Amino acid sequence: MFGRRVLLADPDPDSRKKLKDLLQQHDYLVVAETETGMSTLQVAFQNAPDIILMEGDLPGSKGLEVARKIDEHRLAPVVLITSQTHRELLEEAKVSSVLGFLVKPVDDMNLVPTLEMALATFKRLVRMENENKKLKKELRENQLIEQAKGLLMEKKGFNEQKAHRYLQKLSMDRCCSLVKVAQLVITSLTRQENH
Repeated sequence: MFGRRVLLADPDPDSRKKLKDLLQQHDYLVVAETETGMSTLQVAFQNAPDIILMEGDLPGSKGLEVARKIDEHRLAPVVLITSQTHRELLEEAKVSSVLGFLVKPVDDMNLVPTLEMALATFKRLVRMENENKKLKKELRENQLIEQAKGLLMEKKGFNEQKAHRYLQKLSMDRCCSLVKVAQLVITSLTRQENH
């Protein structure tokens, strides 16, 4: 049974064949093969592979432009393969979205650990990004609630506890979230202020 789905992007058919054979020996499924930067992007969006194994110099793309676009959309981790260690390519890979680097000829010893580390790092980055978004959302919500309480204290003379209970009661009476009620209170009280 095949495991992870791989997009193999390399303009050299012989190199692709060798890599595909090697990947299949280790239970990776090559879902697509591409030769250019544009086709790699199209196929990546269509197939949503688990990982992209990509030649560092794809025709029709400059540098690591394809890897950056793939990373922008968080499609999959990119592992770069190259025929030799280009110093500038390696430097560009460090600051881009590349999560692994392999030099041809790729062998068993390096392939699997590099792919698995790239996958694990990618998953960790995505999880941290999601947690960060969640925390930012909670912070914005808490700020809205605090702003609504502050307005209630200022405009209605409530103390903090009474302002909070007022928001909770409104939330229950209207069957909506505390944040939604806070937004309504802020809108209502600032509108009164402007009239």
